[in-house]
Amino acid sequence: MSIIEQMHQELQELKERSNLRSLPNMIHDGRDVVVGGHRMLNLSSNDYLGLAADRSLREEFLDTLTPDNFLPTSSSSRLLTGNFTVYDELEAELSHLFGTEAALTFNSGYHANTGILPAVSDTQTLILADKLVHASLIDGIRLSTARCIRYRHNDLTQLERLLEQHSTEYRQIIIVTESLFSMDGDKADLKALVRLKNRYDNVLLYVDEAHAFGVCGQHGLGCAEECGCISDIDFLVGTFGKAIASAGAYIVCRKVIREYLVNRMRTFIFTTALPPLNVAWTLFVVRKLSGMQQLREHLAHLGSLLQTALRERDYDCPSQSHIVPMIVGPSADTILRAEQLQRHGFYALPVRPPTVPEGTSRIRFSLTANVTEEEVKKLIEHIG
Repeated sequence: MSIIEQMHQELQELKERSNLRSLPNMIHDGRDVVVGGHRMLNLSSNDYLGLAADRSLREEFLDTLTPDNFLPTSSSSRLLTGNFTVYDELEAELSHLFGTEAALTFNSGYHANTGILPAVSDTQTLILADKLVHASLIDGIRLSTARCIRYRHNDLTQLERLLEQHSTEYRQIIIVTESLFSMDGDKADLKALVRLKNRYDNVLLYVDEAHAFGVCGQHGLGCAEECGCISDIDFLVGTFGKAIASAGAYIVCRKVIREYLVNRMRTFIFTTALPPLNVAWTLFVVRKLSGMQQLREHLAHLGSLLQTALRERDYDCPSQSHIVPMIVGPSADTILRAEQLQRHGFYALPVRPPTVPEGTSRIRFSLTANVTEEEVKKLIEHIG
């Protein structure tokens, strides 16, 4: 069988299992999307604070631009000629907000997670990763030379046992977790993870705040701020492409870690830097983040409302956040439920294997702060 024939066969098998994907054709219009001429409220976006759909915010930013600072490309990696002043300003702002020694920004969360772990680990490293960490973290682990053991999701008893068993066998152990998990919407117990880490001199903690940055904490700095443990996390990573309505990612850390990554992290060294224009927009939004607590409180209220409704209807709903899964089970049934909601004006998408385990296909409601309570109540009516 040729490679092309094998591709055809695999695609056909995906189609038969209702797991075949295709790129949607859509028009974005504020909070809504238009697909096939049908207007729907977008409940599948990561625009958690609704900033990407905020026209007035964009207009305010545009007023700050001139032909001199409208820089749509960096034209180089940061280690060559791509290190514009606005990068330094953003990293200084992040370091100040988080109260850390240093910060470093990246082109994407995927770049961060696939680059940091290979840079800081070696054959004398053991990575203990939560079973449900994002694909980018899994790929970063695979690119490293470290040994990895995946512990059961949020099972700190198993993690504690693994630490006791292996702490003397390796030069260093890195615990890897998300703070707010993207498919279940639940949270890691960061305080407990810090306590476990602090028992050992050779254990480090890596936390991905992709879905929490902007949303959690009094100033929107994430679950680590919410738990009061920013300074206890060695690699605190987050992204700008979700609640911040931009692109890119960051780590806040010690100065020595930043310097090491600049010298050893391949996804940082060997890539053209983000456009300075993009970085300027990120800085513009980040400086407003602490004043958006009302949006965060409204979003938390919507999440609680939907979680309660699903549990009352006997759905398994692990969510503790604005990401609320309705776990249906079979992929085909999940697609039908999503299509039904779309006919009622809610753009909610099915999430299927391999993104989630077999038998746990779900509709992942991704709530945003510009959705109203009345709209969530209407959604609940159609869930049935």
